[in-house]
Amino acid sequence: MSPRNNQSYSSIDESSSLLDESHHHHASKKMEIKSDSSVSDYHDVSPWKLRVWNISILAISAALVLFVVNILLSSSALKPIGPYLLVEAQEGRNFFSFYDFYDGPDSLGSAGYNMYVSEARAVDLDIAKVITEMDPLSGDQVDFVHMSSAPTETGPRDSIRLEGRRRFDHGLFILDVRHQPTGCGVWPAFWLTDEASWPRNGEVDILEGVNGQTVAKTALHTSDKCDMYAHVSPKAMTGEWEWVTGIPNQFTGKPDFKTSKPADNCWVMAQHQWANEGCTAVHDRNDTLGAPVNDNGGGVYALEWDPENNKAIKSWVFPIQDMPQNLIDAIDSAGLKDSSKRVMPKPHSWGDPYAFFAIGDGTGCSADHFKNMRIVFNLAYCGNVSGNRFTSECPGIAHKFNVTDKKGVNDPVQTCNAYIKSNPELLVEAYWKIRGVYVYERELKRPKKDTS
Repeated sequence: MSPRNNQSYSSIDESSSLLDESHHHHASKKMEIKSDSSVSDYHDVSPWKLRVWNISILAISAALVLFVVNILLSSSALKPIGPYLLVEAQEGRNFFSFYDFYDGPDSLGSAGYNMYVSEARAVDLDIAKVITEMDPLSGDQVDFVHMSSAPTETGPRDSIRLEGRRRFDHGLFILDVRHQPTGCGVWPAFWLTDEASWPRNGEVDILEGVNGQTVAKTALHTSDKCDMYAHVSPKAMTGEWEWVTGIPNQFTGKPDFKTSKPADNCWVMAQHQWANEGCTAVHDRNDTLGAPVNDNGGGVYALEWDPENNKAIKSWVFPIQDMPQNLIDAIDSAGLKDSSKRVMPKPHSWGDPYAFFAIGDGTGCSADHFKNMRIVFNLAYCGNVSGNRFTSECPGIAHKFNVTDKKGVNDPVQTCNAYIKSNPELLVEAYWKIRGVYVYERELKRPKKDTS
């Protein structure tokens, strides 16, 4: 059942009213004739109907009381509208304690050319570790989390997928990453999801790149009735919607290049968008993902999921050398044991986000499209996205490792797989180096009463 399908109330059937108007009219006439005895009036109403009448009155009264109580409770309930408070500081030696290692093949939806391994296996392969290094920003010795992959004799790489142990219905998520996996055939992601109830409970892709892309995107994937059209002002974000064209005609199968529209409908089956494209906002700069970020020492990716206070999901990307002072102070103080010395983030002071999605009351996307989600890190290869786009985005390598189907036509996924199986030296850049992940939630407070 869709989370939007909550119309559980049925209309009242007037024909089944417990008040029999004809009987009431007949009783009224008798009351006029026998006005000298009020007691005798009730003798004209059968005991059964009188009982039904009384039960009906009690039921209606109870319903009214419940209705009023619900209004009072909802208006006085605690809501996440206060200042942000730190709930998780995922750093150094404690980083992996916030996650479970998924052990098994990639999902059918992604179909990556890799096998995710357990924590014990990842440690044995030396693809999950914490290394103490000098932080170029501070000059101090800092613990950095490293995650990568390892080749296998059969071809698919052993890799890592971390699944957060905590669930969220809102929050501010900050990733300080000094190196992110990049390169042809590489498909890393840092995202929020509830796979067991997908797409009903939503998905938010915070950092995701394929085949060495250099432009950051934020994408939302939902069930029906989550649309940004006419709900997001162009001035709300510095980026823009990804534009869609070339969708195959549903009758002829031919690509339709005459139709072009922004990908602003988050429903995974939205018309005139690619399957599972969702609503996608694209950064206005081409150095906000992959190699350019790595070359500049890293970056910070921040996503604010705030359906109550701001009624929006927003995204920022900051070069590690050019962050707002409030964000620097928040990250630097997050690990302090004395909470009174921590600086809380204030996203309103960071400047305009590059991505803005309107969610919550009064928008085209109710807040219940996103709930019970957890953080996921993964490093996949090829598959349904990076693989299908491999030949067009990495033409030189694709030509060298070209694999064709029975008709002699290039198979981009198999070509990508062949490249990854060769264990090329370029995959040395396919690793995560993380300073930390910081999660905040707004303090619960009672909304102020509207006195207008």
